[in-house]
Amino acid sequence: MNVKPDFTRSANQAATAPAYFSVHDIHAYYGESYIVQGVSFNVHEGEILALLGRNGAGKTSTLRTCARVNSPELRKGEIWLDHQPLHAMSANQAAQAGLGLVPEDRRIIPGLTVEENLKLAQIAPPIGWSIERVYELFPRLGERRKQEGVTLSGGEQQMLAIARALCRDIKVLLLDEPYEGLAPVIVDEIEKTLIEVKKLGMTTVLVEQNAIRALELADRAVILDTGGVVYDGTAAEVLADESLRAEYLAI
Repeated sequence: MNVKPDFTRSANQAATAPAYFSVHDIHAYYGESYIVQGVSFNVHEGEILALLGRNGAGKTSTLRTCARVNSPELRKGEIWLDHQPLHAMSANQAAQAGLGLVPEDRRIIPGLTVEENLKLAQIAPPIGWSIERVYELFPRLGERRKQEGVTLSGGEQQMLAIARALCRDIKVLLLDEPYEGLAPVIVDEIEKTLIEVKKLGMTTVLVEQNAIRALELADRAVILDTGGVVYDGTAAEVLADESLRAEYLAI
């Protein structure tokens, strides 16, 4: 177990992007509220990283900071994706560089069918998967292609949100609470999809309150507590360490 890891090596190599997706010493604020307090982690290409912690630990804020959305505000630190400095980019530029954020609320566009939601994601380059390829991965969406997106079930909306991200030419998929409010059988379906996407080489960062399910899926885990990293290691190590899970995940 690597509690409170030493990021000296990452600090020395940050300017050359030591990993496929590298977050180094980021500090972010909502107004004057100091939320993300020096978070660092690396994700290798094709890896699934579970970003975990109790409610209020800073998981979603870290994900939003990585995606370069307007709030929270990044005031210090570096974020690199495949040698590209995301910390110097806007949210739109980060998306163009290959970062795909699927937010917790999914943001399905009202008034548009499933297929129209997917086509909208392909209006501007870089374009990723074809819609027919998306339907191969999500056959249920293919069956409902003419149905208005917001009338889908919660699980189907989550599939649509992930599919919409894949319609862009993304390199890293950021998932915020993809299992929230879903029945276990639907969570199983989402997991199978993420496994298939991983087999195709997708790099994923997963924020999930259902820590056990996330750890069973992930290769590695980073645990946050009060805005900072308290653990960085393998997911298997977290699953095996009851005291660590009890202290930081309450499970």
